[in-house]
Amino acid sequence: MKIGLIGLPGVGKTTIFNLLTNTKAIIGAYGVKEANIGMAKVPDKRMDFLINLFNPRKNSFAQIEFIDIAGVLPEGGSRKFLDEVRDCDAIVHVIRTFENTDVPHVNEGINPVQDLEIVDMELLFADLELLEKRIERIKTGKKIKKEQQDELLLLERLYKHLEKGGDIRQVELSDDEEKNLRAYSFLTEKPKLAVVNLDEEQFKNSAYPNKEKLINVCKGKDLPLIEICGQMEAEIGELTEEDKAIFMEDLGIEETGIERLARAVYEHLGLISFFTVGEDEVKAWTIKQGTIAKKAAGKIHSDIERGFIRAEVVKYKDLKDLGSMVKVKEQGLFRLEGKDYIVEDGDIINFRFNV
Repeated sequence: MKIGLIGLPGVGKTTIFNLLTNTKAIIGAYGVKEANIGMAKVPDKRMDFLINLFNPRKNSFAQIEFIDIAGVLPEGGSRKFLDEVRDCDAIVHVIRTFENTDVPHVNEGINPVQDLEIVDMELLFADLELLEKRIERIKTGKKIKKEQQDELLLLERLYKHLEKGGDIRQVELSDDEEKNLRAYSFLTEKPKLAVVNLDEEQFKNSAYPNKEKLINVCKGKDLPLIEICGQMEAEIGELTEEDKAIFMEDLGIEETGIERLARAVYEHLGLISFFTVGEDEVKAWTIKQGTIAKKAAGKIHSDIERGFIRAEVVKYKDLKDLGSMVKVKEQGLFRLEGKDYIVEDGDIINFRFNV
């Protein structure tokens, strides 16, 4: 899963990217840099518990790939920007509200609603252009087949929705319609979240310019909104674990904004984790919600999927409540499931297989 960080220049995308991926990409290359790519750990308190319980030689948290795409300029997006967004599975739109005279805003003054709409319009116009070309190609063809007629009706419906300022992801589509649209990779169809990058004063006061209006606009777009103070997150990242805990307690927060963002992206994409445990390794495996056991086994190795026999399943809650696998088995909470069992978030699984 590739998650694109997008927004205007100077909004703090690269700062957030560095915090997510624990890297040191260069900050401040307005609109000219190559995209930065890195992997972000998905925080999971369940992993912390399992690591403490099994004390493994190795542990592996779930990860998602983030791409820091160069800021799009207000006067218009480049083809490179649009192509890089098109290559992503989801989008995180970073919007600036922080004040910093050393980093001037590309527009006059701080206006998060305007910033959101500028970038959104670039994505919307790109989709409109793609729709126009395909609609024209179908209409000018020598003969319109039945499947093309169905496609034309769908594309015209999408075009009308976009003309009103909506996003394709808001349009209700049948399974067949969704399947037919995959080849297009529409930009406004991609799952999306918005991140507001505040300064410390705004974070402490829970207030920033046009906050209520931005919240309402995001609600109208079905767009989850997360507030982060990139500057403060960077300071937290420099602290020891002990000092970090004290600092966060003083702020009255239980987790950092970066942790909330990574988890929100994971959940927004419909992803869940199952775990494999033991003295060698405790590992979180990423699958789509609704994945059956046999397919989940394939995430570990194709041989396990091919030779699947049974899945030995323990619920995380049961293990946490009882404290050991021995007690779980004594309570009859150790289960054997077949290949069509739908894996649930937090399942601890050992796959039996034979090849």
